[in-house]
Amino acid sequence: MEIKVLGPGCAKCQSLEKTVKDAVASLKLDIKVEEVKDMKQIMQYPILMTPGLVINGKVVMSGKVPSRAEVERLIKDALESEKR
Repeated sequence: MEIKVLGPGCAKCQSLEKTVKDAVASLKLDIKVEEVKDMKQIMQYPILMTPGLVINGKVVMSGKVPSRAEVERLIKDALESEKR
């Protein structure tokens, strides 16, 4: 599984990164969370506002910092999709 946090490093971006890492740890998964700060790379994704959350190449959220429970649900949904 690949998880990316898109954003220039603002407070919301840092908050999302921490939330995602906490969710991964809570689910006891060994997944690296990649932080993408380069605007050229960020612009390759269809987001209008940062921060953005990308799981397995798909933008699952942008423009806000979800709760840890929301992030856990998104990760679980992605894991289920991988099984299919």
